[in-house]
Amino acid sequence: MTTPTMKAILQHTVGGPDVLRYEGAPMPGLAPGEARVRVHAVGINPPDWYLREGYRMLPPEWQPPLSFPLILGTDVSGVVDAVADDVDAFAVGDEVYAMVRFPEGLAGGSRAYAEWVSVPVAQLALKPRTLDHVHAAGAPMSLLTAWQFLIELGHDQPNPLQPKQHVPVPLEGRTVLVNGAAGGVGQFAVQLARWRGARVIAVASGRHEAFVRALGAEQFIDYTRTRPEDLVRDVDLVVDAVGGPTSGRFLRTLRTGGSLFPIFPLGFDGAEEATARGVTVSTTQVRSSGAQLARLAELLDAGTVRVAIDSTFALADARRAHERAAQGSLQGKIVLTVR
Repeated sequence: MTTPTMKAILQHTVGGPDVLRYEGAPMPGLAPGEARVRVHAVGINPPDWYLREGYRMLPPEWQPPLSFPLILGTDVSGVVDAVADDVDAFAVGDEVYAMVRFPEGLAGGSRAYAEWVSVPVAQLALKPRTLDHVHAAGAPMSLLTAWQFLIELGHDQPNPLQPKQHVPVPLEGRTVLVNGAAGGVGQFAVQLARWRGARVIAVASGRHEAFVRALGAEQFIDYTRTRPEDLVRDVDLVVDAVGGPTSGRFLRTLRTGGSLFPIFPLGFDGAEEATARGVTVSTTQVRSSGAQLARLAELLDAGTVRVAIDSTFALADARRAHERAAQGSLQGKIVLTVR
């Protein structure tokens, strides 16, 4: 019997955007508790290019074993076209969105750069009614990251990045600085902090000022002209959506008792300074949650949170989409459209 096939983006080795190939692949089957989704759009996220490169930024002992060919991607919006026999929460024809199998699929098990993908129904939610598939696909990982850092962690899984569990902090009446405010996570961190009653200081390049002010930022800092750590003092929370080794520079902007949340914590070396300053540094790893996406769909439909799209590319042009991501200075999300 011939195995049904679909088109997908496959990679047969690690490397740059040129390793991405638009090829045929077997259609996904259905395990118990799963729905199969006909994909209309795919959101691109940093873990996609981390995986494409073989997670080379991680210490060797953290690098997951990879089995080729890989299909990248986690974030999808589409239509259910089949459900397992034990599934009654979703039906064929439902418009849905999801972050698929993350972090358990971070070595290539999510398989979202494709025309079809199977999704555990616990990770699935009805698509926001007011959003098209492109904007819905731009939400899951970035919006869940901002939500789980700032509002509700939503699970009790051990934190692989620090010994203690991450705990969001109160936002109402507080001052929150968001670094990388125009990017995928940053745009949502600004909006969620503002929604919960915080005063927001946004840090981004100058061309993004009007954009982040429209999201709710009350103060804007163009990092190409002014170093925020030289200008700001006594904030309650810094959300560093850029992260990495430079996060420590924001410690001096915080009041005693404040918090620094680096979204990408690897390379942070300011633990001693944080302790001396009385600052809490905390991070976590975003996890798939259909229940949280259902709650977030309400906020998206109400217009409380909106999704900005930097650019779109056809699925077959995933290489070009990754090249755009490498250029940086994104304003919102990059999304692949599927036929």
